Parts: sequence; structure tokens; C-alpha cells
Amino acid sequence: MDHIDHILIVDDDREIRELVGNYLKKNGLRTSIVGDGRQMRSFLESNTVDLIVLDIMMPGDDGLLLCRELRAGRQRTTPVLMLTARNDETDRIVGLEMGADDYLTKPFSARELLARINAVLRRTRMLPPNLTISESSRLLAFGQWRLDTSARHLLDQQGTLVALSGAEYRLLRVFLDHPQRVLSREQLLNLTQGREADIFDRSIDLLVSRLRQRLGDDAREPTCIKTVRSEGYVFSLAVQLLEPTL
Repeated sequence: MDHIDHILIVDDDREIRELVGNYLKKNGLRTSIVGDGRQMRSFLESNTVDLIVLDIMMPGDDGLLLCRELRAGRQRTTPVLMLTARNDETDRIVGLEMGADDYLTKPFSARELLARINAVLRRTRMLPPNLTISESSRLLAFGQWRLDTSARHLLDQQGTLVALSGAEYRLLRVFLDHPQRVLSREQLLNLTQGREADIFDRSIDLLVSRLRQRLGDDAREPTCIKTVRSEGYVFSLAVQLLEPTL
């Protein structure tokens, strides 16, 4: 039986969440709806979802706090698409910093939301172009790090697990597929988020900053991800495929 993607909609506006839920159902998705953070937590304790549509402006715990909570817990790799009622760059930037995979500004069309959801789901499951990882060589080594592409785990030299959000994982995979090659912000945004950048889009810079923090890379003198002025970023470490330990 084919898998039907399960979408959780978290929004305090009952009309919006029901309209969106019904539209997504009509277009082949399974949907569940909740009205606040408390209901979201309760639902996720006993249910698995493929993507969460999360409103920022809600009473009580807002979407930004909930997104940060998701990224620190069991749902750290579940894609999150954030909704904001204000066309405010600050909301979008903070949401991306908290680990959101994409955002959409209200008012929006249900058709656009569906397109964004499908794009995020595709990106989540898609390996970067030209990168094939077999079951016999699913560990990528670089510097003092290893990335288990099967479990999506980043491991340090001591074997300690470092959690990555879905967006951080995809960006790291793109860099590991193209080491020692300058990649523009436009290329990185297209490969990781499936859309073109506009002149005010800072999401890739924020994502690079987050990934540097995960890798312990000093932004002032980075050794892993270096900035190339006016061009983009380059992953400067050599990358090796390793045989798994039996």
C-alpha cells in the first residue's frame, strides 16, 4: 500500500485550519488539525506525521517557541512549514533560525500552501544530485566528523551524536557532495529549498551559520565552510566514503 503523507496543521484560527485541512485531504494528503501547542504536544505523543504546518501567531506558546521545542525533541527531523500573519522579515528570519524548513505569509492561497508542502516533502526525501550512497558505504567522513546518511546522524570524533534539523542535514549533504567547490547562495537555496533567492533572502546565510555552530566552526576564521566574498560558500575539507563498521 502506497504511503499517504500525514500533515499536522497547528493554528488557533479554526476556520483556517479546517479549510486548509479539507483542501489538503482533497488533494491526496492525510491531515490532522490542532489549535495550540498543548494539543500539538499531546497529538505527537501518540502519532507520527510527515510535516507540520505551524502558525507563528498563537496565544500561549507561539510558533517560534514550538518550533524550537520540536527541533530539540523527537521531532527534530520532521519538516516544519511556518505561517506568519505579518509580512515581517524578522519573523521569517527567526523562524528559519529556530529550524523551520520553509515559511508562508498570510494571507495565502491553499494551492500555494499545497505546492510548498509538496516541495518540502520532496526535498526532505531527495538526495543531492549526483550523490549515490550504497548500503555498504553509507558513512561520509570529513575532518573529525562522520555523517551516517542512513540514520541522518552527525557523529563527532568520540562518536557523540549531534542533532541536525532537516534543513541543516540537506545543506550539509549538498556541501559534502560538492567539496572544494564554490556554491552561490542561489545554488544552495535551490538545492536545499527548491526555490530561487531574492535580494533580501538571508535564509542560506542563517542556515550556514547554524551548520557552522553544529560543526564547531569559528565564523571569524572557519575551517569547514568558508565564505567567498561576492560569490558564496565553499566546503574546504576533503570528503571520504567509509565502509560501515560491522
